[in-house]
Amino acid sequence: MAAKKIQKHPSNKPAAKQMGISTLSVHGGEERHKYADSVTVPIVQTSTFVFQDENDIREYTSGKKKRFEYARYGNPTTRTAELKLAALEGAEDALLFDCGMSAVSTSLLSMLSSGDHIVITSDVYKKTLQFVRNDLSRFGILNSVVPPRAEDIASAIRPETKLIFSESPTNPYVYVLDFKKLAAVAKKAGVPTFVDSTFATPYNVRPLEYGIDMVMHSATKYLAGHNDIMAGVVLGSEERINKVKMFQKTVGGCIDAHASYLLLRGLKTFALRVNHQNASALAVARFLENHPRIKRVWYPGLPSHPSHKIAKSQMRGFGGCLSFEVNSNMAGVQKFLRNLRLCQMGPSLGGTETLITHPATITYYDMTRPARLKLGITDQLVRLAVGVEDPEDIIADLDAALSLIK
Repeated sequence: MAAKKIQKHPSNKPAAKQMGISTLSVHGGEERHKYADSVTVPIVQTSTFVFQDENDIREYTSGKKKRFEYARYGNPTTRTAELKLAALEGAEDALLFDCGMSAVSTSLLSMLSSGDHIVITSDVYKKTLQFVRNDLSRFGILNSVVPPRAEDIASAIRPETKLIFSESPTNPYVYVLDFKKLAAVAKKAGVPTFVDSTFATPYNVRPLEYGIDMVMHSATKYLAGHNDIMAGVVLGSEERINKVKMFQKTVGGCIDAHASYLLLRGLKTFALRVNHQNASALAVARFLENHPRIKRVWYPGLPSHPSHKIAKSQMRGFGGCLSFEVNSNMAGVQKFLRNLRLCQMGPSLGGTETLITHPATITYYDMTRPARLKLGITDQLVRLAVGVEDPEDIIADLDAALSLIK
């Protein structure tokens, strides 16, 4: 798909024209003139911000003056990162957290009360699903877990339903949700929608443009992009984000200034990285689909994937993650993983290094085999998160390790 022009998030000085995503990655959310004429945004490493006099206090407490007071309530470095993320996502506002699960749990707790009902799709991140099923239920918040399809979501909505939560693309089978259908279903029922768009990133799709109400990312992944920090972000209208922010001020989960700086640094190359990872993942997926030792590949960029049609119409690129089944037994899969020399075994994604994980023994290790199979997690399933290395080298590494399997 052709690259879309994206409106810069409002700041003190409005943009003279719309900017592309590469330009926003570098300049979005930032003031042109910074402290000490610095090119980069400074790290404001402080826990407290002082008042000059009683008038300064009065103007702040009356709401006439916006300023920083205490680091749990906001920080200048963090705020710049939030504005940049909002610009990239096309959102009115953004709120950063110390990790993705803080973003999810704080948001859901701020939006739901005892007696409310949430519809959540089955293919979301494991810990998100556990939080909804095991933790929210303890507070009397009901849930329905359904397949990631608009039709199944619609059938699960009740009068007491207050939120629909899904993920797209999903983990690990990278199914893509039809946002237009989901938004139509939610609008008809009068229920807000919340989507985890970590796998997609705002480079590939911006759910808010399709009528989704809120978006979250584990910013640990593609947004920061270097496997070196933890961060999470929630984005949407100013009204919705402010409600979550009021709750965050009480429960915490705020990101620190140095992590915010590293996130800003990572975002400078965001468009370059994701564009490269899109192309590399597609090349790897095509290679694996034709490999004799691979049973099946799941990647929305392949015509064989069930979500290919909607992904092609809805996304700029298909992302850097794919899953595949090795045509062998558990011992063969482990031999393959053990003999990789470039791809490293690890449970995360979105960074500069290519990571590979075996869901049955890493992510779902605490479940019985029958329980894993019920979720579709076979012994042969492997997930690959493509980094920024040359795709030819990734392919050669996979091929060499696969050749050792009988």
